[in-house]
Amino acid sequence: MFFQITSFLLDVVAGLLGGACLLRLYMQLQRVPFGNPVGRFIFALTDWIVLPLRKVLPGWKKWDFASLVAAYLFELAQFGILALMVGAGYALVPGLALFGLIRLAISGMIGLVIVYAVLSWVQADSPIVDVIDRITAPLLRPFRKIIPLVGGFDLSPLALLVVLQVAAIIVANLQGALLR
Repeated sequence: MFFQITSFLLDVVAGLLGGACLLRLYMQLQRVPFGNPVGRFIFALTDWIVLPLRKVLPGWKKWDFASLVAAYLFELAQFGILALMVGAGYALVPGLALFGLIRLAISGMIGLVIVYAVLSWVQADSPIVDVIDRITAPLLRPFRKIIPLVGGFDLSPLALLVVLQVAAIIVANLQGALLR
């Protein structure tokens, strides 16, 4: 029971901080301005680790490697602590952290698409709606080219969610194969 609780709490903390770092990276890639509530929240959560890393890992073009490495470090810490608790081999920790980072990115995209879909139904008038729309638009664009509106409803978020769930299953199985 103690291991499950610790694992859950580590997953929440690493997911929140690592996810914020990945969202920071993605928002910079998409050139989404940070002068909104979402951007300020992301900066507040990640500046303490990203800014020092940026001194050693400068960005390249639109890529903020400091944010990516920070997210990886959170996953590495999570799996390192769990390996320490169970006395497992530490050689697998970097690989597990990489899979954890990929799963975190997929989970983050799933969450963003769900929030986008809900906000599109209620027509909320908030600055957050614009940010979520700008973040999800590049992910939905390929699906919108293929899937027409059905009775005025955009089914592209549903199709993207299915693809992301399949990707999550594949990554989980690859991670499981690494553990075997």
